[in-house]
Amino acid sequence: MAIGLLGTAASGLQAFQRAIGVAGHNIANANTDGYSRQRVELGTRPPSFTGQGYIGNGVQVQSVERLYDQFLTDRLRSTTSSSSQYQTFFQFASRVSNLLGDADAGLNAGLAGFFNAVQGVADDPSSIPARQLLLSEADSLVGRFRNLDAQLDSLGNESNSKLGTLVAEINSLSAGIAEANRNIVDATAQGAGQPPNDLLDKRDTMINRLSELVSVRTVEQDDGAVNVFVGTGQALVTRYLASTLQVVPNDFDARRAEIAIGTGGSSAVVTDFLTGGELGAVLDFRDQVLNPARNALGRIATTLAGEFNAQHRLGMDLDGATGNDFFTTGAPSASASRLNTGTASVAVNYDAANLDRLTTEDYVLAYNGSAWTLNRTSDNQPVTLSGTGTAADPFIADGLSLVVSGAAAAGDRFLVTPTRGAGSALGLAVTDTRGVAAAAPVSFTEAVDANGLPTNAGSGAFRFGAVDASYVPLTGGITFTYDAATQQFNYSGDASGSFAYDPATDSGSSFTVAGMTFRVSGAPADGDSFSAAANNGGVGDNGNALALADLQAALTMEGGTASFQDAYGQLIGDVGTRTRSAQITAEAQVALRAQAQESRDGLSGVNLDEEAANLLRFQQAYQALAQVISVADNTFQTLLGALGR
Repeated sequence: MAIGLLGTAASGLQAFQRAIGVAGHNIANANTDGYSRQRVELGTRPPSFTGQGYIGNGVQVQSVERLYDQFLTDRLRSTTSSSSQYQTFFQFASRVSNLLGDADAGLNAGLAGFFNAVQGVADDPSSIPARQLLLSEADSLVGRFRNLDAQLDSLGNESNSKLGTLVAEINSLSAGIAEANRNIVDATAQGAGQPPNDLLDKRDTMINRLSELVSVRTVEQDDGAVNVFVGTGQALVTRYLASTLQVVPNDFDARRAEIAIGTGGSSAVVTDFLTGGELGAVLDFRDQVLNPARNALGRIATTLAGEFNAQHRLGMDLDGATGNDFFTTGAPSASASRLNTGTASVAVNYDAANLDRLTTEDYVLAYNGSAWTLNRTSDNQPVTLSGTGTAADPFIADGLSLVVSGAAAAGDRFLVTPTRGAGSALGLAVTDTRGVAAAAPVSFTEAVDANGLPTNAGSGAFRFGAVDASYVPLTGGITFTYDAATQQFNYSGDASGSFAYDPATDSGSSFTVAGMTFRVSGAPADGDSFSAAANNGGVGDNGNALALADLQAALTMEGGTASFQDAYGQLIGDVGTRTRSAQITAEAQVALRAQAQESRDGLSGVNLDEEAANLLRFQQAYQALAQVISVADNTFQTLLGALGR
């Protein structure tokens, strides 16, 4: 009996000694990141049978378990990934939003100042100071475009660098997780299936950190190893094998970084399949904010230059010469894929007649062996192509003209970026104040008598608007005479014909004759006449300057529905909306992450008060068992003394 009692007490002493040790281990790691508190699981030792029944033999330590819940851990990782993603996205997007919306660096003030200067030339077309101010404001506007595009390009380089840093850390973590798998499997085998809790916590800490960088999903194997999948299911860690992420150049643009995953000597680009975390945020920022913003800025620069140049070429400068381009611009880019096997090349230009159809999209022009197709890169949706792609009959789509030459092979592809970088390519072509073509090529005058006094009796008036490609400089001029009975203008001279004009309904309307567009207003009297003639020597005329000033409010973008400033406002609005949405979502995800962390810590975290209470409880049990041993010793000594007599 005494021996059984001694063994029972000794088993208890050993068990509670382990319990005290585990409690001390918990307390020591109360502030260790990722530590899960541990608990000693006790169980009775097998009893011994006697004639009086089964007699217990004490207690034994069955295992040391960590308090862990896979659901809570997965929830924490998911919210961690989302929180990190939206916070990083917001940080990058807010920089673009602040840059574009800045009153000093932004475009709104530059556009307003430039067109105010154009109006100043219209008010005094022969003034050299007014013309100089126009050139200065134009140069300032060009500088704004270049600075904004350079800042956005710098953000692109920064995002590429960030991708490299993130990939290096992901690779380090994946290698660490694979090594942890090996150590856990070995330790589990050596411990006869008992879990190596501290190693499991260490692996979980690495996976949690990985979830901050990219979304992860884990699958535990029977031997204790875990397989880690990232993004939409790419295997990053398979038992002891860690796949390596690589930063590789884009097939079309070496400056654009892509993410590839390599296993067994081969690699595949998985950029489009990686989501969540800081890595997903950088990729989303590049595709959803940065590149569209650069494209939108370039589209404004391209359309502004194209429309202004087209109108400027219609005017005459101070020397009576026909106007030239006011701005210089770049051309759309078409980059061949490095995987192309054919010899085809693609030349892309702007379709001058349809600049308002330019979008902020990039495109992929692909050859399937029999036909060419054009797809947007944002959603891979096809764009209708007209024409045959030859120099005589180019492909026309979304304000672009594409000419294909050479022999294409099936599968050949070309990336078309119509407006990216156009902001940096914008320049000022006119540098001499006398080269500003403020005068209209055509002047309209009303009939006068021999003394130069007006003879028209009505209130009709003609105002120059523009000339198009069919215009031929006037030699003898054109005379317009109003017939009140038929309510029409009859004209003769370099061109002849008539057009209807009802003062009640047509006043302010535009008409085109012989390639000239002009506006007629007022109520002319019967027989009133007006003359159109080449504006030779009309240095004081402001007809073309007024037309140039009208471009500020003209709906020349978005298919004829938006002005330059409208388009820039839309750009700021789009970026601002995405930035604000990311900020709101980030704040919500931070709260969700805090809740998930609290739930996890409620189960797995160390509570010092609880551990202190456990220590006291274990100590009391230990002291009580020591007293049992003392009693057993006294009993045994008494027995020996009785037998010794």
